[in-house]
Amino acid sequence: MGDEGQSTQQRSSKYRTLSGPAKFVENLIFSAIVIVGTLWILEVHFYLGLTPMVKQYIGFFLACSLAGVFITIPDRKGRPLQHVPWYDWILFALSLIVGLYIAIFYPSIQYMLNLETPTRVVLGAITILLVLEALRRIIGWFMVAITAFFILYAPLANFFPGMLEGKSVPVGQLINYLYLDANAILGIPISVGSTIILAFVLFGHGLSVTGGTKFFMDLSSALMGRYRGGPAKMAVAASSLFGTISGAAVANVVTTGVITIPMMIKAGFQPRVAGAIEAAASTGGQLMPPVMGAAAFLIAELLAIPYREVVVAALIPAILYYFTLFVQIDLESAKFGLKGIPKDQLPSIGSVFKSEWVSAIPLAALIVALFVLNYRPAKAGLMAVFTLLGLSLFKKKGRLTLGKLHQMVVSTGRGLLEITAICSAAGIVIGVLNVSGLGFGLSLQLVKTVGQNLFLLLLLSAIVCIILGMGMPTVAVYILLAVLVAPALTELGIVPLAAHLFIFYFGMMCMITPPVCLAAYAAATIAETNPIKLGWTSMRLAIIALMVPFLFVLEPSLLLLGEPAKFMLAIPTALCGCFFLGAGLTGYLFDRLSIGARLLSIIGGLGLLIPVGIGYNIGWMSDILGVLIVVPLFLWSFSKRKDPTRA
Repeated sequence: MGDEGQSTQQRSSKYRTLSGPAKFVENLIFSAIVIVGTLWILEVHFYLGLTPMVKQYIGFFLACSLAGVFITIPDRKGRPLQHVPWYDWILFALSLIVGLYIAIFYPSIQYMLNLETPTRVVLGAITILLVLEALRRIIGWFMVAITAFFILYAPLANFFPGMLEGKSVPVGQLINYLYLDANAILGIPISVGSTIILAFVLFGHGLSVTGGTKFFMDLSSALMGRYRGGPAKMAVAASSLFGTISGAAVANVVTTGVITIPMMIKAGFQPRVAGAIEAAASTGGQLMPPVMGAAAFLIAELLAIPYREVVVAALIPAILYYFTLFVQIDLESAKFGLKGIPKDQLPSIGSVFKSEWVSAIPLAALIVALFVLNYRPAKAGLMAVFTLLGLSLFKKKGRLTLGKLHQMVVSTGRGLLEITAICSAAGIVIGVLNVSGLGFGLSLQLVKTVGQNLFLLLLLSAIVCIILGMGMPTVAVYILLAVLVAPALTELGIVPLAAHLFIFYFGMMCMITPPVCLAAYAAATIAETNPIKLGWTSMRLAIIALMVPFLFVLEPSLLLLGEPAKFMLAIPTALCGCFFLGAGLTGYLFDRLSIGARLLSIIGGLGLLIPVGIGYNIGWMSDILGVLIVVPLFLWSFSKRKDPTRA
């Protein structure tokens, strides 16, 4: 769950490389974030007879994280990276003041939460400005503009026309509310970021310093390397495995892609296709259970449901996504005669587990903690971390040392800076929606505008998700749409979990949707090809992610919700549909397909994808139509393959 907005190379040039006292302060801040956060998640304070409030801990987390931004990230490109200028030291100090004020005084503040005092208004105004500046440095102006619009909207709400008209809020009341209320900056987003996401970022960096990335790559090589298009299948397997831990598309691309993309190009894939495969596979890592991404934890928190329910619901769509990707890669490889890697150049599964077993057990421990022991996600993440650290002591290569432990802690603290900025800004937006009534009014107007036309509302929501997602991380897109659009979807009777996953999917797809497709840009840099063309190829490979959300909203059986008989039928037909959809898009089945055959394969695949249960027997009719199309097509293509007289 690292940085979604930049590649590793970008980040390294964007962060300061400090030394001396400044480096000591930087390390101290990042270490404090992780150590105090770990102690909080483990509830050590209770064993010491202390009863601090949640908001006090969040205040401390906010103080250190904002301070970390200003000591670590310069205000613009081209600034010297070797020292911290005087104005950033001032911002550093102000960050500590506004956060520690909450950490120290919140027990007394809560009794008079709505009381506007000069101290609160001044500190609140400084906090909002610090959040906006941190957001600008880390994400860019687009997210700042959106957040600033909501801040300015609240005191001017009664001047807006139509559906945007709302209740104006006095500036002092607004600032006090955004700063101190549990439904604003100190709300659910930063609460999740300071606990659950902290634990999983720590786990991800722990895997990195102990060689976990190598385990995923070697395991993928052993499983997929020998088959046709082996390097591409390795890339998909490695990216899905690593992606379920990182939950960040761009970080996933630059971590695995530096190995897999050159390997695919060497095996015969065009650079554009090689980069697109990596971008699509890395983006899908956010869908892949058991961890998924930060947005999945937020879904569970916002809907007040166990995290495992989100994971179970996301399982089949994730399988369909990667199955379609594998089908296209396999048929593309067959189409161009691409071979796998010779067996003698690949590790065996046994040798991988023998040398890298340390990296496998913590992931298993995480799954057990989440789904068997029913631990809360943050504690489950820490259990995986402690398992990893303990077992790494018995590892010859990648054994944990004090230096690596320090690197792991500091890297985790640095990795949380983006999450803090996004979650704080999201809290501001949510706070404005609550205090002004805009959220309720906008949802009501959306429903009135589209009437009872569910498909139109879904289409409009998908377009908004993709547009807002241009240049924004998935977490930010999801939070914004969860409060703006999800209520309108549920108002029309959509299952809440399906509505939130719908938004999550389309927020994720902005990573590979041109023109602003950050994962595609990262892959294009490695593949040395045109990022826009690569983005369109990624869209083709990941096209199922644009279709399945509509289907599971209309019929939740694809989320394993409802009657077992429905999803027992929906899943195999959906898999068959994905196969023929992939064949049509690739233009190959048992041999090259003509334009007409490709069109028939796509139509038949789409027919099979539509699950049984959609109203007016549409699902049954589409499945029957799909079978009537794809069975003759399959037999015809197979017979053509067996025809010895073919050219």
